[in-house]
Amino acid sequence: MNSGDRNKEGTGPVILFDGVCNLCNASVQFILKYEKSPRYRFAPLQGKFASEVRHQYALPEDADSVVLIEKKQVFTASTAALRIAHHLKAPWNWLVIFNILPISFRDGVYHWIARNRYRWFGKKDACEIPSPEIAHRFLD
Repeated sequence: MNSGDRNKEGTGPVILFDGVCNLCNASVQFILKYEKSPRYRFAPLQGKFASEVRHQYALPEDADSVVLIEKKQVFTASTAALRIAHHLKAPWNWLVIFNILPISFRDGVYHWIARNRYRWFGKKDACEIPSPEIAHRFLD
């Protein structure tokens, strides 16, 4: 079964993230800790799954924002982050209030942080390997 088939099985939304970014890896750990129930699966943007999904959903090869694939729809940047926040425990799910802001403003802030993430938080030489307890939630 290829990764596109795995995504079509409907076993939960998939979050694509920058696997070498310290902030992004910390965000994945945060989601795992605070999600209301285990629903998300994860794959690094640098992996095979993300490469195949890029073609399936016509995502740009240089996509470097968080990508949420949910019910065959793709969400990126601040929209993806806020949709993910909706499924976190309180008070983190209250972040959805920022949906009232114009997407251009939200994405502007998101991309400003994204442009500076390596400088502020550093990066790894390779993607992290998940612990055995959560490995089943990762697609690569």
